Amino acid sequence: MRLLKLTSHVWVTIFALAILALASPLALTAETNCEEGNGPLNSAQPKNISVPDLIQKFAAREAIFKEARNHYTYTQEVSVETLDGVTVDGQFKETTDVLYDDQGKRIENVTYAPMNTLTRVMLTKEDFDDFRNHLPFVLTTEDLPQYNILYAGQQHVDELDTYVFDVAPKKVEKEGGPRFFQGRIWVDNRDFQIVKTCGKNVPDVHKKDKENLSPKFVTYREQVDGQYWFPTYTRADDILHFKDQDVHIRETLKYTNYKRFGVKTRIIYNGQPIKNESQPK
Repeated sequence: MRLLKLTSHVWVTIFALAILALASPLALTAETNCEEGNGPLNSAQPKNISVPDLIQKFAAREAIFKEARNHYTYTQEVSVETLDGVTVDGQFKETTDVLYDDQGKRIENVTYAPMNTLTRVMLTKEDFDDFRNHLPFVLTTEDLPQYNILYAGQQHVDELDTYVFDVAPKKVEKEGGPRFFQGRIWVDNRDFQIVKTCGKNVPDVHKKDKENLSPKFVTYREQVDGQYWFPTYTRADDILHFKDQDVHIRETLKYTNYKRFGVKTRIIYNGQPIKNESQPK
């Protein structure tokens, strides 16, 4: 997100509001909660499988999931808010139906888009790319060489038993290069798919004439059609530390109405159809 430049009289108003905000503890404690629903972390090594084999196994399953999601239509709801203390002082909302034409080309049909009232930040193309591609983080076999992956242990998350990994890109270009996820992932120990991620997309840009910052977020997945763990909910509640001011940002994304399109469509991975793809476990 990019900070919007403001006129001097607006800065006077913001300064006065900031003094009031400092009196409220809520103004300084915004932080995306990665631990909600988590049990104690057990650092024991996985049984009957090595960590490198475990990583290869879930990355292969992630590749199948990534391809499968391209064969589902869904609805994406985005909400971005800036807050002054506990008061929302700017908001962006958009609801989009993600569809596909007969050739499988993605179509985005915006069904709801009220007036954008954000005044202190501006959404950038990197933000919209994050909404589409990076907040539902996927770590496939093809992606593995780009990341350092550290096994952290095992953890019970809601009703699931998971393996936990810390993930960071091996190399990040300061600007203009690809964006990467940096944070923690939870992998279901039965289906070997990511079911939760918490971290942020990097790099942030801090330049004299340009700042583009991203909040820390947590994404949850749910099982669809008894087989694929698709992202359904993302939330961010963070303070973006711009050079001229701090901005409390809150984001919510919902992915709903997953439906397989095309009754004769088959999901192909590595040149082979995925068998029993519609049968629940």
